[in-house]
Amino acid sequence: MSTTLFVGGTIHSPADPFATSMLVDGESIAWIGSDGAAEGYRDGVDVVVELDGALVTPAFVDGHVHATATGIAMGGLDLRGCRSLADALSRLEAYARGRGGLGVLLGHGWDETSWPEGRPPTRTELDRATYGSVCYLTRIDVHSAVASSALLATVPETSGLPGYRADGWLTLDAHHAARAAALESVTATGRAEAQRATRRRAAELGIALLLENGGPETSSADDFVELLALAEAEPGPQVAGYWAELAGPGGGGALRARELGALGAGGDLFVDGAIGSRTACLRAPYADADASGHAYLGIGEVRDHVVACTEAGLQAGFHVIGDGAIDIVVAGLAAAAEAVGVAAVRAARHRLEHLEMPEPTHLAELARLGVHAGVQPVFDSLWGGPEGMYATRLGAERAEGMNPFAAMAAAGIPLVLGSDAPVTQLGPWEAVRAAAFHRTPSARLTVRAAFSAHTRGGWRAVGDDESGVLAPGRPATYAVWRSGDLVVQTPDDRVAAWSTDDRAGVPGLPDLTPGTPAPDCLRTAVRGTPVFTREGSLR
Repeated sequence: MSTTLFVGGTIHSPADPFATSMLVDGESIAWIGSDGAAEGYRDGVDVVVELDGALVTPAFVDGHVHATATGIAMGGLDLRGCRSLADALSRLEAYARGRGGLGVLLGHGWDETSWPEGRPPTRTELDRATYGSVCYLTRIDVHSAVASSALLATVPETSGLPGYRADGWLTLDAHHAARAAALESVTATGRAEAQRATRRRAAELGIALLLENGGPETSSADDFVELLALAEAEPGPQVAGYWAELAGPGGGGALRARELGALGAGGDLFVDGAIGSRTACLRAPYADADASGHAYLGIGEVRDHVVACTEAGLQAGFHVIGDGAIDIVVAGLAAAAEAVGVAAVRAARHRLEHLEMPEPTHLAELARLGVHAGVQPVFDSLWGGPEGMYATRLGAERAEGMNPFAAMAAAGIPLVLGSDAPVTQLGPWEAVRAAAFHRTPSARLTVRAAFSAHTRGGWRAVGDDESGVLAPGRPATYAVWRSGDLVVQTPDDRVAAWSTDDRAGVPGLPDLTPGTPAPDCLRTAVRGTPVFTREGSLR
């Protein structure tokens, strides 16, 4: 067990808001204090690291990822940022030519709401651009996709499933069937390469824990088990997994989750879909379509799932976005609490993923039941605001109420920040920035609150109340950053002015004002073991 002394920086610690040095002994933090006091340790340690003013913080937790899909997207056809349908098709054709017709063409990230054409590509356009190849392109929210004729020919049953459209844009069950067929082309070796790429990128960004969201409609059992095994066998960020399979009288999801090594039967257990694909379940129709989305589960199924998971000692969880879907989940959770008791439900730390359209009555009930919310602030920076996709799909009034992080926190709901990668890219500081500078000012968190939700909040959600804080006796899971000035940044005058005064002793964090560069990660360590160090950065 080696010892490392860090000196000459800023240690973000509640134990000492003015600390500049930290001693790591094996897997734990042994001491935090001043550079002067650190001189007494210098001769007795194995390594001394000169921080040269760098900031040391707890490492991040990404509360919602799809590791294999993220790795595939990083190494494949990325359609995010396409300016038009023509641009997307041009990129697709160039990618198809580069592959020479080999294998299934997988692409991700198209968003027709930002294109002048206002529509996705059709199967005929995919056929033409790919020279008849098998092709599967997911929309940015991954709740719909366009498929080529060659892919649809491999799953002819798709045409009889809900969500099928003859032009190739698939949602609901038709999309799930096509997705499964497309992903079967990825070999075990390909999956491992993608998983390694995701963990490597996470480490470079100061992320020490990834919460994987697997399930029969998003990945496969093999993929899930392989990822957990790889994370155990190879250095890098830790991985904890959720398996989205229904439990209760009609389903064995709790048993299956335990067999696969999951923390819970949840994650992307779909109650509804997504706003962009118009599959999120709404109380009232979409503003731009005569439809209200789709609910996959009912109140009784939610109740039975939560009861089964609570009794099995597992976390339950659901993917839930629209207000109609939240009505179903909140009613099901309340019914489960009547069956097994509020204390048992609270102790289980059940989770809801996304939770984009809650109302105050929803929040009060979720707080009463101790439910954690896994949220993605970058959704707002991508799709919020009066000209954004939410406003197009929902109208201005409903769009303004999306992702009310401040109201969630004020109600007492523990927040867990994540990316939902590959829906948005891995990037924890950008998530903190998006939460602190939400397009709706009343929904903003302080930078400090958002940072806590992206560090300590993630660990607490998986039952670890010790990690996520730099203090003596706590795990040495940390990240080292080169950044600009450290400040105490608040969104408005709801936060007392004294907290921004240096005399208050509130630890500072990097200035995340929009337009400023994100901090640069120099090192990430998991329980004392460095899993990433930028070459030449630390002496």
